[in-house]
Amino acid sequence: MNPLRACVKLELMEITWLGYSCFRLKGKQTTIVTDPCPPDLGYSLGKLTADIVTVSHQHPGHSYIQGVVGEPKVLTGPGEYEIGGVLTLGLQSYHDSEHGAQRGQNTIFVFEIDDVVICHLGDLGHALVAEQIAKINSADVLLVPVGGVSTIDAAHAAEIVRRVEPKIVIPMHYKTLVLKRELAPVDLFLKEMGVKEAVPQPKLTVNKTSLPLTLQVVLLG
Repeated sequence: MNPLRACVKLELMEITWLGYSCFRLKGKQTTIVTDPCPPDLGYSLGKLTADIVTVSHQHPGHSYIQGVVGEPKVLTGPGEYEIGGVLTLGLQSYHDSEHGAQRGQNTIFVFEIDDVVICHLGDLGHALVAEQIAKINSADVLLVPVGGVSTIDAAHAAEIVRRVEPKIVIPMHYKTLVLKRELAPVDLFLKEMGVKEAVPQPKLTVNKTSLPLTLQVVLLG
């Protein structure tokens, strides 16, 4: 074995889906929690800590900040941020297809953490325009809502995936056995993406060098 190679430890970041639109993104120095959800939705966050918490919009299912212990920096809107070595871009979008007239605004967050770019679309409710696509098409990993009702549905989500062209797409905000809300199941999105069978895995570990060469749909659960 090459002794130099033996000393090199490839750092992997962890992506864990905690339910609804909530993820934990754990890098080597910084942990991010997106859209923390309250227990009355059916999911339990456990004892969750983070350095950064992002809230795509102020609806109760996405802004349960008190569920994250410690003193994280909370990001709630558009802007450019650098915290703990993580570059974060917040982009304005809408929760509906009528420029927010029905459900208000939504913030898309793009994170660059340990050289991996992750885009969380929040509760996006409309097709993205070319300017928005241009700002997120650097994403290696795309976290996309697929359950319809209050966000884009499976077909619109698949179209966004085709336009953004990430290496990995992870669906979120869909009906599960524990969710106490009516949304479409993830199966519709998997069908749109041509995935015949997907086995949920507890977490995804990834770094820049381990990204797949072609699009991979990853189901977390």
